[in-house]
Amino acid sequence: MHTPRANWAIFILYSFTVLVIFVVALISPALRQTFYAPLRDWILPKPKPIEISVLYSTEKEAWLNEVIADFEKSDARVNGRPVQVTLEKMGSREIYLSVLDGTRKPDVISPASSLQIAILQDQSAGKFPVPVVNLADRQSCRSIVTTPLVVVAWQERADVLWGGNPNSHMWTRLQEAVLNPQGWNSYGHPEWGYLKFGHTDPLKSNSGFMTILLMTYNYIGKTSGLTSADILSDTAYQQWFLDFESTITQFEQSTGPLMQKMVAYGPSTFDMVAVYEATAIEQAENAVGRYGELRVYYPPATVWSDHPFCVLNADWVTPEKAEASNLFIDYLSSKPVQEIALMKYGFRPVDPSVVLTQPGSPFERYTANGFQADLSGLPTVEVPSGNVLNTLLEFWSRNVQR
Repeated sequence: MHTPRANWAIFILYSFTVLVIFVVALISPALRQTFYAPLRDWILPKPKPIEISVLYSTEKEAWLNEVIADFEKSDARVNGRPVQVTLEKMGSREIYLSVLDGTRKPDVISPASSLQIAILQDQSAGKFPVPVVNLADRQSCRSIVTTPLVVVAWQERADVLWGGNPNSHMWTRLQEAVLNPQGWNSYGHPEWGYLKFGHTDPLKSNSGFMTILLMTYNYIGKTSGLTSADILSDTAYQQWFLDFESTITQFEQSTGPLMQKMVAYGPSTFDMVAVYEATAIEQAENAVGRYGELRVYYPPATVWSDHPFCVLNADWVTPEKAEASNLFIDYLSSKPVQEIALMKYGFRPVDPSVVLTQPGSPFERYTANGFQADLSGLPTVEVPSGNVLNTLLEFWSRNVQR
């Protein structure tokens, strides 16, 4: 049995231990995790969360909103502090422009593709002490999901135009067809009127930017090494390009609404559109029984919307924020989250262990519509430097924008 003096000694020792724990935890939040949880939570104030802000492109909104809650429940911590994520959606071009002009100071940016990262890397070099992003650094700038650009067409019309196989002349044959003053009459179908092709505004939407890049590469006959001189000095290309773009009466501001309009109104509005593969997958079910079969065609060389998540190298991103941001990116790269991206939203995972053709996947369900899981034989065009990409956008802006 304890004597009163022994009880007082135990009480003093316990009180001193609690005080030491409290002081040490305040000095070093990382040590909170080593203490017995009920005692810790009873005597210590909850640590302030590390808040990371993420600017992201709209295409992945539904996926991010679905998985973000599980990340915050996962008890991810840096130095004992929980991580809290604030998401803000924005157009891909708006993302890098807002960083350049200082209207936003995010910790992480995720435009739709590396095209925007390349431009930001070049343009931030002259505005900040060092570029705020680095495409070559695969720790701070990582692709999380991917989807290629495709051309979606009403199959009956594509069969007439291409015979089911557009091959390497897809863009040149499409340009000739949309410019043909006889329209579909030249192909034996005067009742179809003119051939109507659409893509989004490249100044507002990444899929439109990808489209004009592929058109340019295809006409010039390259898959790499595109230069500003190719765009500014080749008058034949310029005429071909501007004639092609002149046939599009309105450029949608976002890829989803463009695809929705094609499905809702059929070939009276669009015979063919250039969109992301994931967007086509999203609308595949909605198109059934409307205006015939929708079919997907892969360009002769493609460019990937690779959805990079890049932690900014900027003075407002503290080491703790950078570490927390990488924990979030690790979570998005995890297999369960990648499975959701594939099965529910049609994105291609970057995790190679996630099988694209697993039962129930969109690539298994929509094979008859032309979706191809294996694109290993399809060339990918090189992402040019930011200066070249900006030249292409400026050329479009000066001569086409309306």
